[in-house]
Amino acid sequence: MLFISDLNKLLKYRFKLRMPTEAEWEFAARGGNRSRGYKYAGSDNVDEVAWYGANSDSTTHVVASKKPNELGLYDMSGNTWEWCSDWLGPYPSEEQTDPTGVPEGGHRVMRGGSWTYDESFCRVSRRNYISNVIVSGNCGLRLAMGL
Repeated sequence: MLFISDLNKLLKYRFKLRMPTEAEWEFAARGGNRSRGYKYAGSDNVDEVAWYGANSDSTTHVVASKKPNELGLYDMSGNTWEWCSDWLGPYPSEEQTDPTGVPEGGHRVMRGGSWTYDESFCRVSRRNYISNVIVSGNCGLRLAMGL
């Protein structure tokens, strides 16, 4: 992704910014080690944590206008879909630690749901995908950072 590469150059590579893997995204959305097992990121009540089709007035909303999850992260359910670094592919049948998905493909995994979909897409377990060449007003980006 050119944007992330340019951002890393601007920051003189002090941090390594990148899209999170699908596994990293879901771990963070579930509340990490502080998880309480909610269906949505921070609650079992979707209206507390997410902007989605029934409550969004068909628009993106200001970040942090709903309740955060257990890690203090906002809008991981609803508002905009979030790109992950993983290419769309089947989940492997064997147990894995920190999986990174299939090595190539034509569609990237998206997570979190958005203001254009119903609440079932806001569940932290729900995955979707989009072509890596499509631009859409209901898609966003959350960066992961390493030192």
